[in-house]
Amino acid sequence: MDTTVTVEETQSVGPQTVAITMESPPGFTAKPGQFLRVTASIDDEEYARFYTISSPDVDDTIEITVGIDPSDAGPFSQYLADIDSGSTLSIAGPFGQHYYENSDRAVILAGGPGIGPAVGIGDAADAAGHEVAIVYVSETATPAHRTRLTALADAGNDITIFTTASDSQSGVVPPEFNDAVADNITGTPAEQTFVYGFEDFITAATDALEAAGSDTEAAKIENFG
Repeated sequence: MDTTVTVEETQSVGPQTVAITMESPPGFTAKPGQFLRVTASIDDEEYARFYTISSPDVDDTIEITVGIDPSDAGPFSQYLADIDSGSTLSIAGPFGQHYYENSDRAVILAGGPGIGPAVGIGDAADAAGHEVAIVYVSETATPAHRTRLTALADAGNDITIFTTASDSQSGVVPPEFNDAVADNITGTPAEQTFVYGFEDFITAATDALEAAGSDTEAAKIENFG
């Protein structure tokens, strides 16, 4: 679907990170873990980026999580961070096949911006009464979406957070990462693993899954580049 949507709210959810809530257009369907192409015009120049859906559903609204990085995205991410309620954005999608399909247990390994789909899938699975485990490596000392992660933990789910303040291994994940992954892999048929992040994190997470005896061919992996 290619359409225009209205921004309902923009909220800071961590350092250099905002969640943008948009009105869901009629007939729009998507799953947490899928992503949208978001387009806007800034000073007569068109910018477009892909952002993963971070809401557990899109029944009434759609949420995306945006990292503010002018060095990577030019002025677009800052434009989105400053956008006012009532403004409009063009979206296309959803895209992607690595989304939540109501498995009884979801294990999500998230690096950096992978936290967006992680909380979307986590909230969806928890709302359905299913088990959730998230292992999140934050690129900042204060993790994004901490409120939602805390709520998931308080509901009895397994949430492990590492930050850049931790000692790192190859600058990507801390030494304790593999153990955390192994602790959350059960190997049961009802378990679905997800991996979201940049390429170096994907490599580290895939290695950790293999070390834990998990079938990486069955994992849903989204490489952000």
